[in-house]
Amino acid sequence: RYTCHQECRSLIQLDCRQPGQCQSHLSPESTLLPPCSQNVTQTVEEEKPEPPTIQEIKQRIEKYNAKVTNCLLMKLNDDGTYTGFIKVHLKLRRPVTVPAGIRPQSIYDALKEVNLADMTDKRTSFYLPLDAIKQLHISSTTTVSEVIQGLLKKFMVVDNPQKFALFKEMRKDGQVLFQKLPLTEYPLYLRLLAGPNTDVLSFVLKENETGEWDAFSIPELQNFLMILDKEEKDKIQQVQRKYEKFKQRLQQTLKEARGKPG
Repeated sequence: RYTCHQECRSLIQLDCRQPGQCQSHLSPESTLLPPCSQNVTQTVEEEKPEPPTIQEIKQRIEKYNAKVTNCLLMKLNDDGTYTGFIKVHLKLRRPVTVPAGIRPQSIYDALKEVNLADMTDKRTSFYLPLDAIKQLHISSTTTVSEVIQGLLKKFMVVDNPQKFALFKEMRKDGQVLFQKLPLTEYPLYLRLLAGPNTDVLSFVLKENETGEWDAFSIPELQNFLMILDKEEKDKIQQVQRKYEKFKQRLQQTLKEARGKPG
């Protein structure tokens, strides 16, 4: 007569020989979880620190800008918000889906907010350059979710944004640590706290491993298989050409050696 977590079920041990009277036999020592109501899992909200005042933000921005070695400064607005730049490293191991046969986005398209992806239903997939870096100018109110959507829009990626996640990369004691950021986090505030040094903190766009391949549609998965098949055939041809040249050198050497004494 109690409720426990599903993952804890195998750990529960009760010495109960009278199911009809089990309520009287229950004790804290005989169970791993005390009797509880149906609502077992309750979200415990962490105490969030008080938001910084405008004066504190101003001091932090002045300290931040004093360390900047380029022109990528932060600017405080009259309403207490601020703007600045972040760099995002793209470390995607899987191909992305983009419109086929679409020209690159121009400044005119960006100003008019023209979505080139809507101009065609044709799709193709390709791998983005490994560890490419994209610089974004964002506001202190820009969330992680908006940063991901902005990056996908710049590269005209039509994949579901839920397939991607933004991580913060930190270096500590010679180790590289990654931490997935919640969608409601504000990257520019993290940048402000860490300072402009990207060795202390940097942002990385990676695949969201929560859903694995289930988040992709059947046509996308089939397209990925075609790309992998092509890469495999190209690799086989490279190996074959390499050893064919090696074979020709050996045959040429043997032919030259036959005409020599000894």
